[in-house]
Amino acid sequence: MKKLIIYLIVLVQIKQAASQTIIPALPQQKHSFTVIAHRGDHTPMPENTLAAFENGIKNGVDYVEIDLRTTKDSVLVIMHDATVDRMTTGHGKVSELTFPEIQQLKVFNKSSDTTKTYPIPTFDEVLQTCKNKIHIYLDFKNASVQQAYDMIKKYGMEREVIVYINAPSQYIDWRRIAPAMPLMVSLPNNIRSDSSLQAFIAKVPVALLDGGYDDYTASMVSLATAAGITVWPDIQSPGEAANWDKAISLGFNGLQTDHPEALIEYLKQKGLR
Repeated sequence: MKKLIIYLIVLVQIKQAASQTIIPALPQQKHSFTVIAHRGDHTPMPENTLAAFENGIKNGVDYVEIDLRTTKDSVLVIMHDATVDRMTTGHGKVSELTFPEIQQLKVFNKSSDTTKTYPIPTFDEVLQTCKNKIHIYLDFKNASVQQAYDMIKKYGMEREVIVYINAPSQYIDWRRIAPAMPLMVSLPNNIRSDSSLQAFIAKVPVALLDGGYDDYTASMVSLATAAGITVWPDIQSPGEAANWDKAISLGFNGLQTDHPEALIEYLKQKGLR
């Protein structure tokens, strides 16, 4: 990933040279502190299922993070891993399975209740579920930008989605096909100071930055914010609640979490939501 980011910098420098890039606006925020449910609000049900996304809507989450992949016959589906092995009753790569084969599989919690199962959702179903209810944080794993954007436009959701970039080609394609779409990249491992961050954001024009919450200092968060860039880092882990105070003290106004319901309650208690 980090090598790809370096390559991305080179591509951006070549294609955009010294031209000024306008950072796209984010979807309209409902709260001053944004809560992003990692792979959906999935504590009581499996990740990346419609049930997990619906749970996020019920609990007042701002964004559900979803992972987009493509079947062998070019259907957009939601699955974090490249294979279906970990989360379903089947085996094999998503890219090597047809959609009818995907439809035969069942998602379940192997670590808890294995009796209740769920289907692998399509991107179409997720958009229908989330429209006007919750924003989408689209982790763009393996898909056609044109196909994904056409589907987003089909539901009129251009202002309800942000896109996390995993490869330089994705950045170039999104910028070409949907220049108003807010894009996010992770903070590279070598960016750990104000000066290195300043140089990075000057070369890679994005709307948002990701990365671990402890990759940042308070001054780095302030610097990015002053440049018009939102920083919504990852904090998701089983014991993440112990780190919420520290993350907030660094100046973040959003976090990606595995425990969105608990984080929202904590923010309310702190007067932050």
